[in-house]
Amino acid sequence: MAATPPPAPEALLGLIGLGVRGGLALPGVDVTCAWVRQGKCQVVIVAADASRRARQKVVQPARRAGVPIVTGPDAETLGARLGRPPVMVVGVRDRSLAAGIIAVATRETD
Repeated sequence: MAATPPPAPEALLGLIGLGVRGGLALPGVDVTCAWVRQGKCQVVIVAADASRRARQKVVQPARRAGVPIVTGPDAETLGARLGRPPVMVVGVRDRSLAAGIIAVATRETD
């Protein structure tokens, strides 16, 4: 089976944007860490170029808590889509939205 180029993350970005606009997801390392600690985070989206510090603060606790982690586009693209400066991490607290994000991310990496 021939390898196909990775698809544009448009669907993933669309779901993340929808979640942020609806208050079901929030960008930022600190809020995502808090949601992970409180058991409110359903999935963590980490920018492909996230800093080592951001990864240490979010990814390790999320793994320990069993929260799925999705690698998103680079921080500049993620931030631009959300109308913000570069965004390294987005936490999602809604189960249905998280399931959709995981499904899209899985489909994009197949």
